[in-house]
Amino acid sequence: DNLSVKVNGKNILKKINLEINNGEIHALLGPNASGKSSLVYTTMGFPDYNVTGGKIIFNEEDITDLQIEERVKLGMTSVFQHPPSIKGLKLSKLLEKISKKNIELKELNNLLEREINVGFSGGERKLSEIVQAISLDPSFVIFDELDAGLDLENLERLTSLIKSELDNKSILLITHRGRILRFLKPDIVHVMIDGKIVCSSEDWKRIWETIEVYGYEKCKECELR
Repeated sequence: DNLSVKVNGKNILKKINLEINNGEIHALLGPNASGKSSLVYTTMGFPDYNVTGGKIIFNEEDITDLQIEERVKLGMTSVFQHPPSIKGLKLSKLLEKISKKNIELKELNNLLEREINVGFSGGERKLSEIVQAISLDPSFVIFDELDAGLDLENLERLTSLIKSELDNKSILLITHRGRILRFLKPDIVHVMIDGKIVCSSEDWKRIWETIEVYGYEKCKECELR
């Protein structure tokens, strides 16, 4: 609600208004350095992201000042673009500790007894992170550049997993690529430029076609319809 954020003294997000209802999928598009990932980190409560105005509301509760772990306990989680590798901890052990929802995938078999994200390919890393998120049984998930570095086969496989395991959950998909949209088919797509949401539309195809032909700046002329 009217969210403004500074990082290292610089205004990054400027009066952001964004509402995601239960079960909706929203996509946030924008060029590099437009503020998309900053919105992710701010929403999840990372301390370097200083809220200077507005607030964050989750399930009718003001969570603007809550710590990351408190937000996760309320039902929020995020899959980040560059998750860390964790040596000395097997994925199977982590899932045992956090799992509220069991997932059985044969693709997981060769990952479970490996250290988390250590030596994982891009597709394996994204699969690991998605499974961890699903295991928490969240009500709201943010995917930050899920499609980065994935070929179409892996992208289709992972989005199918998301649709089957996170059905009726609220999702915010951050991306600056268009191909993932045809797999997840968002209810509403937004465009962010220079820390502001300049366009929101229910017609993701029209928005992406506009971006492909004219670039992001053209989206400043669009309206929610």
